[in-house]
Order: sequence, then structure tokens, then C-alpha cells
Amino acid sequence: MTDLDKYREQIDETDSQIVQLFEKRMKLSEDVARYKIQSGRAVYDAKREKQKIDTVSGMADNAFNRMALKELFEQLMAVSRRRQYQLMTENGVPLPFSYRTLDKLYFHHARVVFQGVEGAYSFEAMKTFFDGSIETEHVRTWKEAMQKISGDEADYAVLPIENSTAGSVSDIYDLLLDYDNYIVGEQIIPIDHMLMALPGATMDSIKTVYSHPQALAQCRDFLNGHPGWEQIQVLNTAMAAEKVAREGRTDQAAIASRSAAECYGLQILQDSGLSKEQNSTRFVIISHNRAFVKDAQKISICFGLPHACGTLYNMLSHIVFNGLNMTKIESRPIPERPFEYRFFIDFEGNLADPAVRNALRGIEAEAGELKLLGNY
Repeated sequence: MTDLDKYREQIDETDSQIVQLFEKRMKLSEDVARYKIQSGRAVYDAKREKQKIDTVSGMADNAFNRMALKELFEQLMAVSRRRQYQLMTENGVPLPFSYRTLDKLYFHHARVVFQGVEGAYSFEAMKTFFDGSIETEHVRTWKEAMQKISGDEADYAVLPIENSTAGSVSDIYDLLLDYDNYIVGEQIIPIDHMLMALPGATMDSIKTVYSHPQALAQCRDFLNGHPGWEQIQVLNTAMAAEKVAREGRTDQAAIASRSAAECYGLQILQDSGLSKEQNSTRFVIISHNRAFVKDAQKISICFGLPHACGTLYNMLSHIVFNGLNMTKIESRPIPERPFEYRFFIDFEGNLADPAVRNALRGIEAEAGELKLLGNY
């Protein structure tokens, strides 16, 4: 046997002892969890954990081992907490927020508000998601839509939250925090930009083009081919079409959808090639009620974190450890707390799933603040 073989044999023996000690420690952690469940005490005790880590790392012989022990025991305690969160779920301890489960969303004669005007992509998303019995209303801003459902003036709102090429609509995330409203559904609409103008207008007669800033950006290459055209931003693509129709000038054009052209009687001057990238927009259906359908498969949450080493990793580890698939992450600065951030996370799952409940329980306990934005 070579010296290397001897060393490996000793490592194997040591690893075996470590496994036995680890399982003994986990058993003790389970006993601690049961005591905490009975007494109503919190699983996470940051002060106690820091004291423990400082003590064990201080036992090391050198600086490298002190750092290694700190990292080792941080992970060991994190694993212990996750097992304790599992035991809380297994013992029926409720989540730190209430919600209702529905068999389905009820749309019959529902009052639905959307931002923009008829012919907007949000209008298309609304007509696709809901049935024909709904009562509809449009508003100028996303904030107005959120206010409508918060004030019980509408049952649902349809708002854009993400475009496949332009990215997230960050203002919607801010509004989800400002109002006690929840995502209960989503609808993805392919975005197909077209250039339109009054009947009789030609490409040569156009001097001004109106559209939403995102649509103008997506059609940048096409518009750069017409440097003489002035580009003017408006709140919504359909509003651009409505403005062109209303003002009756053949030197104006809009970039909007085919349904907007049909709605306002405009002629399509070019229906392809405006945007090289095929893209879609994801719209979310918002309700004031924290009630979700029982077969929902996506969860959106938000939590705040200090700008410190390892904090985001610790939160995401709850999702990874429980075998959940994260599909999106966004960050937003917290205005009132410099150098701290809120993170918006989407992951697959249902609130009835034990793994989801374990992850949410851990994030809520350790992040300090957690808002459930929806299960849909």
C-alpha cells in the first residue's frame, strides 16, 4: 500500500465518523424543532448562530481553518434549519400568511380594467384570457388600474410585466408592493408590430411616427432606415393608432397591432420587417383577493435583503434545496434603505406542495420580509 493509499484510507475512516456525527447532530436538531413547535419559538435565531460559529471557528489552529469552519458550520446550521422547517410543515404549522384556494376563477360579468385603449396589446390579452361576459374599462396608467381593483371598482386588472426581448416592466413590480393586490393568472401575447396610417397615406408622405417607447426601440433598425421621420413616444401603441385616426393627418403614422388598425380604421403600410426579433409580452391578471386556483403551477414572491455577503445565496438555497425550479429573478433597490435590495422571484410550484411551504417558511424567517405576490 502506498502512502497515498494510506492517507485515503484514513480520510475514508474520518469521513465515516463525520457522517455518524452529522446524523447525530441532525437528530438533535429535530428534537430542537419539536420543542420549538410546541413552545411557539422561531426556528431561526441569528444571534445564537453567530455566537456558535464564532466559538467553533475560534477553535481552529490557523486562519484558513477558521474561515473553513465558519463556512462549514454556516452550511451545517442552514441544513438543520431546513429540516426544522420541514417538520413544521409536517406538523401542520400554518404559513405566515393566509390565502384561499379556488376551484377556478369566476369571470361571469366580472369588471375588468386594462391600461390603454381598445386595440392595445393589453386589450388583446384581456380578450384572450377572459370570456365574453365581462364588463371592461380602460385607464391611462397602470397605477390607475391598481387603484381600481384596490378600491373595489374592478374585479381584475390586466397589466404587462415582461417582454421576451425588452425585459421586465419594473414599474409593475413596484406597484405590486405599493398595493395589496395579487397575481391570479397570466397571458402571453405575441407582439407583431405594424406601421399604419390613414387611408391614402403613403410611406413617402409620413413625417411623424407615434408609438410606445418599447415598440419604437424594438423597431429601431426599421426606423433608422427613415431618418427623416420624427419619433414621438406615447403611453400605449393603441393610443398611437387612436391619435393618428383622430387627428386625420396623412403625414402621421403609428406602430401598433393589427387589431389597433382594424379598431381605428387605419391602413397598414407595412406589416412585416419592423422588428427583426420575434417577441412576446407576458401580462399578469391582478385581483385584490388573495385567492388562487388549486391547480396553479407558478409562484411569485418578493423579499428584501441587506447588501451583505451571502444573503441572496442563503435565500435562493431554500428554493434549490427543496427541488424547486426558479424561472425568474429581478432586483429593485429599496428607496428608503440605501444599499439594500428587494428581489422578485418566480418559481414553479403550488402553495399546497410541502416543498413550496418549506421554502416559503425559510425565506420568510430569514429574509425579514416576504410578500407573496401570487400563485397562478
